[in-house]
Amino acid sequence: MGGVISAAAPDAWSAVRSLAERDGSATRPQLTALANKNCDRRDVADAAHYLAILHGRMPGVIEHAGEHSDFDAAQGWLTEAAACFAQERSYLVALSAAAGAVPSTPGQAATEAAIAAQRHAIDMLSESERRGCALGAAIALVCDWPAVRTALDASAERLELAPPPLMLPNLAATAELVTTLAASRAVERAMLFGIEQLLAQHRGLWDLLEARSEARAG
Repeated sequence: MGGVISAAAPDAWSAVRSLAERDGSATRPQLTALANKNCDRRDVADAAHYLAILHGRMPGVIEHAGEHSDFDAAQGWLTEAAACFAQERSYLVALSAAAGAVPSTPGQAATEAAIAAQRHAIDMLSESERRGCALGAAIALVCDWPAVRTALDASAERLELAPPPLMLPNLAATAELVTTLAASRAVERAMLFGIEQLLAQHRGLWDLLEARSEARAG
């Protein structure tokens, strides 16, 4: 997709980075707890299982975004991101198997309903017909996943499972894509909406996992 980048477009990447840093997974206490070597193994199993429900299936956020994107400039990024995230999917499955079954926790029915709602919300974002929204969700996943991996990798090491190297589109390629999309103010708004909402679903997941951990401890 061609077009002249607007004067405001270079600031779009700064906005994206700010959203990821302020509202992303790295800010959630439960992610920090999972990175602790003394973390309860039940918390590890919980996180692996529910992350796999949200992001371990195929097609996922990135594949859906590719199906709903008509931006020529995004095709290379989407192809790379999809190939890289296929490895993350396999990692989630392996970690879930190593961690064991979902721990018995009070309020399980409410948890299942909340996860189903999150999964539906993520599907709606990644399949949105609003130009830029689905790509925004995919960009948010790629930007937030390194923080998620800190918890997954710490958990894997405790389970004697070797974490694979993290391979995702680099920041320069992602920044270039964001800047290109921001050439259109309407697309930029849709992209930022997709990013904000995907990050909100991740925050909701970590908060739910924290509440479950506290319920088991109590």
